[in-house]
Amino acid sequence: MAQFDLVALWEAHCRCEFELRDATATMATMVSEPYVNHIPTMTGGVGHDQLKRFYAYHFIPENPPDFRLTPVSRTVGRDTVVDEFIVHFTHTTTMDWMLPGVAPTGRVVEVPTVAIVKFEGDKLVHEHIYWDQASVLVQIGLLEPRGLPVAGVETAYKVLDKFLPSNGLMERWRESEGKPL
Repeated sequence: MAQFDLVALWEAHCRCEFELRDATATMATMVSEPYVNHIPTMTGGVGHDQLKRFYAYHFIPENPPDFRLTPVSRTVGRDTVVDEFIVHFTHTTTMDWMLPGVAPTGRVVEVPTVAIVKFEGDKLVHEHIYWDQASVLVQIGLLEPRGLPVAGVETAYKVLDKFLPSNGLMERWRESEGKPL
């Protein structure tokens, strides 16, 4: 069985989506009946036609001009790549895939994201994409975090800097200070 450079294949797929912005080229990196599932919003597609429709009309052209990814970590298995990254953008476009039904707010968003990507040979089979939707809603002003156990852009900053404070949402954290360990 031939071994493929999954990282190179994944990066080529991402170039088609985010640099070339070409749905046909993106689909060419995938098996004949792939699927994509953006878990928080249940957007994406199953099968060639539904996924190409999603890419061509609801994902690739809707990403704001400043949309970019900052890599954080990557794990590569025999047929899977798991990428952790920060998605950065200014919400200047209607983004059906991430914010269905939400008009552009002009707000900046930075959200930690994880992609689990499976391959068959040299083609991508599926993507499961996870992000914290509450953090996105806080950042665009649709969710007031006061009194809720949610955070905004701080979640992205904490992923990038482990030394930022932890446990800020835990009111009882102070109660354990100085107790025996």
